[in-house]
Amino acid sequence: MNEVLSQDEIDQLLTAISTGDIESPDVSHAADQRKIKIYDFKRPDKFSKEQIRTVSIMHETFARLTTTALSALLRSLVHVHVASVDQLTYEEFLRSIPNPTTLGIINMDPLKGSAIMEIDPAITFSIIDRLFGGQGEGTKVTRDLSDIEQTVMEGIIVRILGNLREAWSQVIDLRPRLGQIETNPQFAQIVPPNEMVVLVTLETKIGEVEGMMNFCIPYLTIEPIISKLSAQYMYSSVRSGATTENLNIIKERLSTVAINVLAEVGQMNLTVRDVLSLRAGDVVRLPDVRKGDPMILKIGNRSKFYCRPGIVGNRVAVQITRKLEDVSKDEFEELAGEEEG
Repeated sequence: MNEVLSQDEIDQLLTAISTGDIESPDVSHAADQRKIKIYDFKRPDKFSKEQIRTVSIMHETFARLTTTALSALLRSLVHVHVASVDQLTYEEFLRSIPNPTTLGIINMDPLKGSAIMEIDPAITFSIIDRLFGGQGEGTKVTRDLSDIEQTVMEGIIVRILGNLREAWSQVIDLRPRLGQIETNPQFAQIVPPNEMVVLVTLETKIGEVEGMMNFCIPYLTIEPIISKLSAQYMYSSVRSGATTENLNIIKERLSTVAINVLAEVGQMNLTVRDVLSLRAGDVVRLPDVRKGDPMILKIGNRSKFYCRPGIVGNRVAVQITRKLEDVSKDEFEELAGEEEG
């Protein structure tokens, strides 16, 4: 319960404070209780916690796909999973990896700049040993890759990059390409040393050999799509179905698919005996088909167009006249009359 002081009590308090009998409240101590966040201008945080979490989710998909791909390629038990996603300077990343190691410089088209995929020497030599017919044992000797071993690792990294494209598909149509392989980290200066990067660390186990794969992406490279690195954007794109970019990808892939096209004159039922007795030059009468009736062009198993036969050069051909769904029964009879005319 609040108690109201009288004027005499207020005067007594002021007198006691002025004489030193009662100390004034420590205002500086109250100010020290405020929460102060330390900000390092030499190492600023450019990725939010949500963006870091989204990058982690994307690369968990990449880890699952890579586990399946490497297991099938090496015919061995492979396990890859995301250990951590951190932001640090590029110089700190270079200091954290061994020398020599396997460094693949990745072109992140259509994003500007490059990224780095680093594979621990233990994992590198385990893969090489497995592909060359061994048991997949790593080497305890630190050495550079030979030309043949480097070519083998180029093929492995290219295969892994296909999984990376699929993992990033909900954010951007990434087309990563391997530029070159370096073994000395000092020769892989893709950004200034103090530039911030996001580092995805993947724990990798091949048989009994354990090691790390690191995927380092500079902030300058990922900056144009930084707003898309949110769970809200990813889930909304999934709910809304195919985006414009995805539709273009689907159309591009469908354009190379081969499909059967069949021009059908008509249909009739025949016994097996009649079919076996057919010879070259025989005439088969088709019921309900008149001279001049348009033929039906089938795409796969679906009837799509009306067409009429003809010749182009020395090849038999058909000319599409109208879409099948656009023609009613009366229009079909009218169309057949025009063909007869």
